[in-house]
Amino acid sequence: MEYDLEYNSERTHLIIPEYGRHIQKLVDYCVSLKDLEERNKMAKAIVDVMGNLQPHLRDVPDFKSKLWDQLFIMSDFKLEVDSPYERLQKEVLQAKPEKLAYPKSASKYRFYGNNIQTMIDTALTWEEGDAREALYFAIANHMKKCYLNWNKDTVEDKVIYKHLLELSHGKIDLEILDEDLAESKNLLRKKKPKYTNKQHQKNKKR
Repeated sequence: MEYDLEYNSERTHLIIPEYGRHIQKLVDYCVSLKDLEERNKMAKAIVDVMGNLQPHLRDVPDFKSKLWDQLFIMSDFKLEVDSPYERLQKEVLQAKPEKLAYPKSASKYRFYGNNIQTMIDTALTWEEGDAREALYFAIANHMKKCYLNWNKDTVEDKVIYKHLLELSHGKIDLEILDEDLAESKNLLRKKKPKYTNKQHQKNKKR
C-alpha cells in the first residue's frame, strides 16, 4: 500500500500563514476555475470563511474590503473576479515608501535638543508685546536648564543670551533688557518622591 504524503519542505510558501494551508488551496483552486460566475461565487464564499477565521477584523473599519485585499494577495493578484470594492493593485502594495529626512540637531548646540529651533522660530512669529517677551525668557530658561543638565556646573546668563541670539539669527537679544534668568538651583531642583500609603504608615510607626 502506498501513501501520497506531503512534506512541509515540498509545499508552496504560504503568502498569509494566518489563514492556513486549506484556505490557500481554496484560493488556488478558485484561480483555476474557468467560469467567471463560478469564480465570483467561490471568491465570496472564501471571503466569508476568512472573516470567520479572523473575527477581530470586524472591529476594523471596512474589514470586508481588507478581506478582499487579502484574497487578491493570496492569489498573487492572479484572481480575476468582480470585487465589490476597488481592487488592490500589486504595484501599490509593493511600492517603497519615500525616505524620511534624518532629523538634524539645532546647529552646534546639541544639548538644547532638536526642538529648540522650532520654539525660537515660532516665538518670532508672535506679535510684539509682553507675551512674546515672556515667551523669549521662557525659552531662555529652558535653554539654561538643558545646559545645566548637560553640564552640572553653573552657567552665566550672558552665555545663554549669546546662544539664543545666534540661534535666532540676531533677532532675540535679551541681554539688553537687563533681566536675570531663573537661578540654577531652582531649575535643577528635584521633585520629592511620592510615598505610597503603606510607606506613609510605616514612617508614622517609626
